[in-house]
Amino acid sequence: MKALQYVEIGQPPRIMEVEKPTPGPGEVLLKVTAAGACHSDEFIMSLPEDQYVYGLPLTLGHEGAGIVDEVGPGVTSVQVGDSVAVYGPWGCGVCPACARGEENYCHVAAERGIVPPGLGAPGAMAEYMLVDNQRHLVPLGDLDPVENVALTDAGLTPYHAIKPSLPALIPGSIAVVIGAGGLGHVGIQILRALSPATVVALDVADDKLELAKDVGAQHAFTSDESAIEKVRALNGGRGATVVFDFVGVEPTTALAAKMTHIDSEIVIVGVGAGTVPVGFFSLPWETQVRAPYWGSRSELFEVLDLARSGHIHVETERFSLDDAPTAYERMHAGTLRGRAVIVP
Repeated sequence: MKALQYVEIGQPPRIMEVEKPTPGPGEVLLKVTAAGACHSDEFIMSLPEDQYVYGLPLTLGHEGAGIVDEVGPGVTSVQVGDSVAVYGPWGCGVCPACARGEENYCHVAAERGIVPPGLGAPGAMAEYMLVDNQRHLVPLGDLDPVENVALTDAGLTPYHAIKPSLPALIPGSIAVVIGAGGLGHVGIQILRALSPATVVALDVADDKLELAKDVGAQHAFTSDESAIEKVRALNGGRGATVVFDFVGVEPTTALAAKMTHIDSEIVIVGVGAGTVPVGFFSLPWETQVRAPYWGSRSELFEVLDLARSGHIHVETERFSLDDAPTAYERMHAGTLRGRAVIVP
């Protein structure tokens, strides 16, 4: 079968011929219907050799959906022909975090070498994908897999980041979204669906600011120092109640730290190297800083229900598997509107 693989450090991914997997006990083989391309893929493919730990060759794609093609012995919760989405942050399944469905925070995944598809295990950018356990499959039902596959990360990650902040996002509050790209444009929709907060989008690209307004941001400003006063002007000088940084580089985390007020929150979601200093004299009093990761299995059900009810959607551009390398070229150039989806 064909698969898009990262084969050589520092080189673009390539279409390769690989053996079609066979499911063993407890495993499920999917005929892939859609796979999302993510900036996390670009991040790991940009790592130098001494920092790269994901194995080669690596079949990319941690956002996956498919039709159940074969099931291994012991699989009872899905049947051949079911349309499913793949929950990506695989864990051990039995530690306290996994027992809560929070496999994204599995206590032993690292020490046991349990890795997500596309981020160590073979991913979804192939004609077929092997899923290690039936619990990692969520029914799609009548949802279009191509239009919704990115919700397994680009929807789940912002949802998991936003949900704990909802008690602070009361009427009159301001939620700032830095980065209106693949995750940020879904985060804007989640904020509009779940809170009465005024949603402000910040980005450096005009097309991303237009996208932010198209999906519900009440205000969209250029992401620079001028945004601080523009945000403060919206509520009499107080500033942002919660800042969600979907970029996570030093300029954006520094900007986030300058636009909050007493008893506010900064949530760093992007995988950049930016940090926020925390100390008595560094931030307004009672400011909380969080760095969440992906989301829980139960939250993926909730995200898909938001899509099913029409509250959120993902702006997508489709690429064939043969054209998948072009999707990453477009991502690197910043010319995608929303997310690239690979359709084998």
